[in-house]
Amino acid sequence: MDEQASWATYERRLHRVSDYIYGHLNEELDLDRLAEIACLSPHHWHRIYRAVHGETLAATVKRLRLQKAAADLVQTDLPVEAIAQRSGYPNIQSFNRTFKAVYGLPPARYRREGSHKTFETASSEGIADMYEVTLKEIDSFGVVGVAHTGSYMGIGKAFETLYGTLFSRNLFRPDMEMIGIYLDDPELVPTDKLRSFACVSAKGDLPAEAPLTPQTLDGGRYAVLRHKGPYADMPLAYQWLYGTWLPQSGREVRDSLMFEKYLNNPREVPPTELLSEIYLPLK
Repeated sequence: MDEQASWATYERRLHRVSDYIYGHLNEELDLDRLAEIACLSPHHWHRIYRAVHGETLAATVKRLRLQKAAADLVQTDLPVEAIAQRSGYPNIQSFNRTFKAVYGLPPARYRREGSHKTFETASSEGIADMYEVTLKEIDSFGVVGVAHTGSYMGIGKAFETLYGTLFSRNLFRPDMEMIGIYLDDPELVPTDKLRSFACVSAKGDLPAEAPLTPQTLDGGRYAVLRHKGPYADMPLAYQWLYGTWLPQSGREVRDSLMFEKYLNNPREVPPTELLSEIYLPLK
């Protein structure tokens, strides 16, 4: 088997494992079973996975489960016990302990007192102090991405496919920026119909065979809001940007795609330290 065919095989295996993880987050995930899905021995597969994704399989499963749980705590009224079960934890004690270790508060307190609650008590001036909004002129630039349909909180699956594909095809470069494009308003479009793209910036002539899709983001003036904290809080930033900042600024939205740029890696920093930028196109 030549090198290209070998990497194509690993790519297919990475995709199978990613699909399985995202489809079974609320179930017991045996790491040896994931190795079976990859058709490799656990001894080798765990090392291949970590080399490509930069974290262990166990760390991926833990991170995704807690991210899903945080979104449920912020965006639903489900009981904490139900969220623990949906997130694949065998009991509430285990869920409470693990969630607190990562998010700084146990789940019930996070729902009552987490960073998202700041928006319910702060005045518009107070909220403005929480965000840094700058105006930027940027040049148009290319991206390459993987399409995702469904909850925006589930776009991580597309990012897993994207990075697995880039690594397996030897296309990944450290200077690539991680970018999310969200095409639909979640207030107007059913969750299962939401369309988005998990992307990286693409300089030069980057091959983009399926599942990769090339796109170009427009240059021009943008309002750029910097957000710090869990991705589950991002909808609140959008509400403030559109409902408060935009009318107060006296500016008009331009008919171009808005996008998010992720400044650090959720594999490397805790959720409270995640930094993101929302790019809103302006006339």
